[in-house]
Amino acid sequence: MPYAMTGLVVLGVTLVAGTLLGWALTRRSGVLRETRRETRHETGRETGKAVEKEARVDFGEPLGERATLVQFSTAFCQPCRATRRVLGEVAGMVPGVRHIEIDAESRLDLVRAFDVMRTPTVLILDSSGNIVKRASGQPRKADVIAAIGQAVLPDVLPDVDRTSQHTDGK
Repeated sequence: MPYAMTGLVVLGVTLVAGTLLGWALTRRSGVLRETRRETRHETGRETGKAVEKEARVDFGEPLGERATLVQFSTAFCQPCRATRRVLGEVAGMVPGVRHIEIDAESRLDLVRAFDVMRTPTVLILDSSGNIVKRASGQPRKADVIAAIGQAVLPDVLPDVDRTSQHTDGK
């Protein structure tokens, strides 16, 4: 009898943990997040110091003038279809914004370079090709529009620093 009770306790704990994990993953799906500004470094052989290495990525299509929406998709991904529609609508609404869809199965080099773990994954790039926001899962249209606003802000107001907040009223 005690063994049966132990099995039921283990089963209950497993079910609760699985439910909580599933809930957490669902809440994160499609949320646009800030990305860390990383510069790829390579150690110089002669000096041993870190040397900045230019890392330009070829998506196979030109980037947008003001911003680019990059979507990683697969053929049988149902949310990818809805994401394609949303990103296409947003790109059509904002001049200078381009939507590029990448087949994750045929571009494994890009999948590895951007750590794409699931589809759809959406990257929002500014006019220089820097990643401003990233989402795994289907993002909401309003979130994409807001992220584009953040990506094109330097083009509209070049003297504004996006990271600082002015609280002194001057």
